[in-house]
Amino acid sequence: MWSVWKILEGKRTDFTDSNWLYLAFLFCNENANLVCVKVRDCLDTKKLRYEYQNVEIPWLKTKPTPKRVISKVKRALGVANVAKTKKKGYDIVSLEVARPKKSKSRKEKEEEEEVLVIENIKFNQHQVVKFDVYINDEDDTMIGPDNTEFAGSFVNVPYKHKHGKKMATFLKLGLTKLLEELDAEDDDGVVVTLVPKFGKSLAKIGGIKIEFARD
Repeated sequence: MWSVWKILEGKRTDFTDSNWLYLAFLFCNENANLVCVKVRDCLDTKKLRYEYQNVEIPWLKTKPTPKRVISKVKRALGVANVAKTKKKGYDIVSLEVARPKKSKSRKEKEEEEEVLVIENIKFNQHQVVKFDVYINDEDDTMIGPDNTEFAGSFVNVPYKHKHGKKMATFLKLGLTKLLEELDAEDDDGVVVTLVPKFGKSLAKIGGIKIEFARD
């Protein structure tokens, strides 16, 4: 997947975060000797002495489809409106989030990504927590990764240790392509819906905003 990601359109650059690049894993080789492998050593398959064939990848051209017929969602965005609904015992939260700017040129889109930021997600890291994030989902019918409105998921896999249970983090999801496919590039804002899947009431959200990120 890394090799495929590198050939997609847009600006594709390698990660430079040293904390990630020097992250190490220990394995036993065929002689039962312990071997240390760093992430940076795995990013270039040629250095690993293998290369993928240059063949057609049909699913690269397959895009998710909108659940509904695309139509403009007219909103008066001032203070974000928050609405809660119940589904299978879970609170589904929807709110309007203003966009800092809209209708960007193709060059601007290549230089910076419009990003949804869910801030200060607090939860017990000993518990399974998962919620899905939808954009401009206007009703309660089920949607999934095959629908354009599906932006992504936050997932915590339980990790038990002695350093405490509470954890705070954030989630960033790209919006540029998604808004293009929803024909929502000219909208002043988007409706963000959070749908809990596991861990009822175990996660608290500090805030949601949209920002622009450059490589």
